[in-house]
Amino acid sequence: MFGIINFGAFIMAGILLNLTPGADTMYILGRSISGGKKSGILSALGIATGSLVHTILAALGLSVILAESEMAFNVVKYLGALYLVYLGVMALRSKANPEEFNITQNGATDDTQNSGRKIYLSGILTNVLNPKVAIFYLAFLPQFIDPGFTGNPMFSFLLLGIAFTLTGTIWCLLLALFAARLANKIKNNYQIKIWLDRITGIVFIGLGIKLALSEQ
Repeated sequence: MFGIINFGAFIMAGILLNLTPGADTMYILGRSISGGKKSGILSALGIATGSLVHTILAALGLSVILAESEMAFNVVKYLGALYLVYLGVMALRSKANPEEFNITQNGATDDTQNSGRKIYLSGILTNVLNPKVAIFYLAFLPQFIDPGFTGNPMFSFLLLGIAFTLTGTIWCLLLALFAARLANKIKNNYQIKIWLDRITGIVFIGLGIKLALSEQ
């Protein structure tokens, strides 16, 4: 249907790939641990939106530019790396005090420095500015599109990308909720909150360095 073959195998492979720890997983864990449930959920939704952007770009053929142009790949890669390092530095510089540190009724922390909109947009940018994701979509999705399909393969790309994003989002939301719940048990003290922010900052900087050193 719609030129898609072995859809069941695609779903199983997608789930296994989503369960494999990667940059998105570490990002969501860092946000959930330092910012609570709301931050984790918004980060997961941001990552999902970024995945949909990659799906659209792959369907339109624009991701091919990243695959074939080393310059384009490196530009996006270094922008993404710089952004992750920036997030890490900001997390390291964040400060909490007893007056600002409060636990809300749902267990998430009130973060006066970061709005939900900023957290959501950060999730989008960290995913969109990772050219490795674009290359992955170009390599993975076509394997499940019938080469003899006479229709428009763009629609097939979109359906597969949406299905992959959906399974990934479910896993990311579960991960965010688990990490936030675990963190809430240990960060009732604002000093612990500071250390959690520092750990998150180090994780983000590490992700940025890893992305910068990655090859096409």
